[in-house]
Amino acid sequence: MSEKKILIAEDEEFLRSIIKSKLTKAGYEVLEASDGEAALKSIRDEGPSLVLLDLMMPKMNGYDVLKKIQEDPALSKVPVIILSNLGQLNDIEKGKKLGAVDYIVKSNVSINEVLKKVEETLKK
Repeated sequence: MSEKKILIAEDEEFLRSIIKSKLTKAGYEVLEASDGEAALKSIRDEGPSLVLLDLMMPKMNGYDVLKKIQEDPALSKVPVIILSNLGQLNDIEKGKKLGAVDYIVKSNVSINEVLKKVEETLKK
């Protein structure tokens, strides 16, 4: 069985490295992107099993990345979990409407909870 590839699209390097470390220890292959354009390129080129997507990123925000994913039939099957500090109900609803399978507010969860959400989503 091939390793599950997870893309972390997060411009905050410290948070990205913590999540990467946790996922790597759990046996996942981890890809990284620090802006929306790099995230979209990585999704197209690498075909990750799941994407952890920040909304507030340089070059292209997470909402625009989600729109591009949904517009492309080859990419639209990739589950996306939004990982953001934007926790307003309208932000969450917008993310889900654009195709995100889940929405995590960074300040409300631990890294262990992020790992748990990843594992739950990949089991579906």
